[in-house]
Amino acid sequence: MVFKKILIANRGEIAVRIITTAKEMGIKTVAIYSDFDKYSLFTRLADEAYRIGEPPSSKSYLLAEKIIEIAKATDSEGIHPGYGFLSERGFFAKMCEDNGIKFIGASNKSIDLLGSKTEAKALAIRNDVPVVPGTDKPLQDFDQIKKIANDIGYPVLIKASAGGGGKGMRIVREDADIESSLRTAQSEAKSSFGDDSVFIEKYIESPRHIEFQILADEHGNVVHLGERECSMQRRHQKIIEETPSVIMDDKLREEMGECAKRIVKAAGYSNAGTVEFIVDKNNKFYFLEVNTRLQVEHPITELRTSHDLVKEQFKIACGEKLSFTQEDIIFTGHTIECRICAEESENNFMPSTGKIIYMNKYLGNGMREDTGIEQGDEISVYYDPMISKLVSHADDRESAIAKMKRALREYKLIGIKTNIPFLLSLLETEEFINGNYHTQYIENEFLKREKIKAPIHETKLAVISLASILFKENKAPALKLSTSQNGSPKNLWAKRITESFR
Repeated sequence: MVFKKILIANRGEIAVRIITTAKEMGIKTVAIYSDFDKYSLFTRLADEAYRIGEPPSSKSYLLAEKIIEIAKATDSEGIHPGYGFLSERGFFAKMCEDNGIKFIGASNKSIDLLGSKTEAKALAIRNDVPVVPGTDKPLQDFDQIKKIANDIGYPVLIKASAGGGGKGMRIVREDADIESSLRTAQSEAKSSFGDDSVFIEKYIESPRHIEFQILADEHGNVVHLGERECSMQRRHQKIIEETPSVIMDDKLREEMGECAKRIVKAAGYSNAGTVEFIVDKNNKFYFLEVNTRLQVEHPITELRTSHDLVKEQFKIACGEKLSFTQEDIIFTGHTIECRICAEESENNFMPSTGKIIYMNKYLGNGMREDTGIEQGDEISVYYDPMISKLVSHADDRESAIAKMKRALREYKLIGIKTNIPFLLSLLETEEFINGNYHTQYIENEFLKREKIKAPIHETKLAVISLASILFKENKAPALKLSTSQNGSPKNLWAKRITESFR
């Protein structure tokens, strides 16, 4: 028996994603929104929508008690947290449980256990999962950290115990930098997670970041749905993901997959989760962490396995057993995801805010888009700048790349700047084409030799496109194009670009 009604404690594209599956399953949905999101797509798609607070997330989407109140007032049987916000807060899962509401995710105990980097690492060691050499307990003493760094050997990585997303992390290459790096890491950890404890481990140079998607029911059954290659990162933030990984063979996949299953089973885990590893140049892998929620990049796994992960989350939360085994999972083709973000790639990736005055795209065969943004929406400083997740699926990697490049070129936005030129530049590098990239590739190699090209004549393009739109709506006076002696438009490229937006 599935839920009759659920509340979605999130916003944007992930809220839209959850609503879509809920509708297909006949589940009513309740959205919460900040003042900024009142007219957003997800609030209109939901069956009910209620104001939660002001735009800053601390005054809206992080108000756990108020979310519980709305869930109870609307008779919501479950709460899906999406990702970010309260999705990995054990206390929120416990609040749901205490109020008779099902948290559609891991238990509070599993979240707290695996949310601690040091406890998760200790659990991995106890269950014969390879880990990077280092400490498995929180540290705060400078002299102790310095001694351990010398014992392990430089370079080392100082990491926040409760960290994630690259916050509270510092690479240290010599004794002289230990103290300042420790202070910075602790300060970031305290401000981001409310906990300044850190741990230290050997820093693996130029690793790959490979994660395994896990599903576990409440009856002890666990499966993995293959790997995701997430090594194309900038400042520890994923930009392009793909599956399968080019370095993966059946033996390595089975070995890493079994390790992933073993650690979540030992944690008493249920629902969807992701076990992350780093892999060195010799394909030796080490446990990194467990993300106790649905990942941003989950669509590439869905397309390659034909399993709806949100649907499985609902079923598991309702106490159902997994309806398939590891042997039942069939992997088909190659899938790539690009995250389209509102940022100025050619200007040190500065955020780009403003109103999207024009949006047009053609996805075509083998493409999927997850988004919560429409023409007329505004991109603000309050939330993540991601506009869309564009996903391609084809029989082979070369075809998946070709589909993605074509779709990106046909994705047209005016009013803000995006990282589409940056994404296209990455897809066309020899390193990406050959699959020979790692987590430091963008900073250490790509950005040092490549100049990202800004869209040509962007201002003129915006004016021309706006004129085209206004002409269609009969809201602009007649304008005359400057012409040459034979009467043809002087600026032929402008005419063609205008036509391409029709």
